[in-house]
Amino acid sequence: MSGLDDALAPFRRITIKIGSALLVDGATGKLRTAWLSSVAADVEALRRDGRDVVIVSSGAISLGRRLLGLSARSLTLDQSQAAASVGQIALSRAWQDVLGEHGIVAGQILLTPNITEERRYYLNARTTLVTLLGLGAVPIINENDSVATSEIRYGDNDRLSARVATMIDCDLLVLLSDVDGLYTAPPASDPDARHLPRVPEITPEIEAMAGGAASHLSRGGMTTKIEAGKIATKAGTAMIIAKGTEAHPLAALRMGGRHTLFDAAQSRGQARKRWIMGTLELRGALHVDAGAARALEAGKSLLPIGVTRVEGDFGRGDAVAIIDPEGHEIARGLAGLDSEAARLVRGRRSTAMAGLIDSVDRAELVHRDNMVLLAGSERSSP
Repeated sequence: MSGLDDALAPFRRITIKIGSALLVDGATGKLRTAWLSSVAADVEALRRDGRDVVIVSSGAISLGRRLLGLSARSLTLDQSQAAASVGQIALSRAWQDVLGEHGIVAGQILLTPNITEERRYYLNARTTLVTLLGLGAVPIINENDSVATSEIRYGDNDRLSARVATMIDCDLLVLLSDVDGLYTAPPASDPDARHLPRVPEITPEIEAMAGGAASHLSRGGMTTKIEAGKIATKAGTAMIIAKGTEAHPLAALRMGGRHTLFDAAQSRGQARKRWIMGTLELRGALHVDAGAARALEAGKSLLPIGVTRVEGDFGRGDAVAIIDPEGHEIARGLAGLDSEAARLVRGRRSTAMAGLIDSVDRAELVHRDNMVLLAGSERSSP
């Protein structure tokens, strides 16, 4: 399926966030099975077109509260955690069943905020997600409400989905909602509210248009969707808010369904480079020989054989400077190994690494995708 009206056409890796109010019938507390099956069919169609799909799914607490007989609209933290524990099993089984009908393997990942804020956990979660996608599976992600506390939880899956989308370099985040996008004012209370088909930039005026949460089943609202948009677009991921209440909501987007598109503020590459250059503290340095310096200038990754000295105490994923034989910093990047392992493999060919360290996912000490070359005017002596 393609065409000028296909809102998903430009995007190859997509995170889809589905809220509790879409998954669970508000009156009965039961899963909307037919609707969920329609989403699975939409996902299968996207994958047939060569897209990667990740799903951030709410619904565990809503399902669990019915299974445990918890009828109160407002649950205590302990009750919410217990409901999530029961509901997560039901939710993962439901996704497994509907995706399995299309021959798709589902993988469940439960996250808490520290996973995306602490670099080493972040890298492990990213590796798991990317590996699942590479193996043809569809990751199903939810906040780990059964252990999260009120102090550390995201509070909604809109922002969680934005963190996930940026973690794995998604082109697009789709927030399926009970509204078909952003309006200049809440349309339920203002008959003059105008729908905005496109938002080039999230400004204070755009933020002021957001309202509050619309349902006791969900913890978010338009405000959290705009917050998610800020996270996603600043990192180079576009975002769509679209109505998801009817069957086949993704197919509807591909056939010109109404939505709001929030443009990415910059490309993912630009965002990543700015993050490496301006946000991360340097934790060490890798000194390289002349051959390695030339290879980096030509766009290659940094291999162990080109490293002559390792400085500092750093972990995998920490930012390090890359220093040429004259002592000039020529690049910065994210270390593929910690400093201890880097010292063991420096100066050696990649084929010799396996016998020196426990596990080697990649041969590079710094991959070119995780590296920023410094222009001549930006280079400085350490």
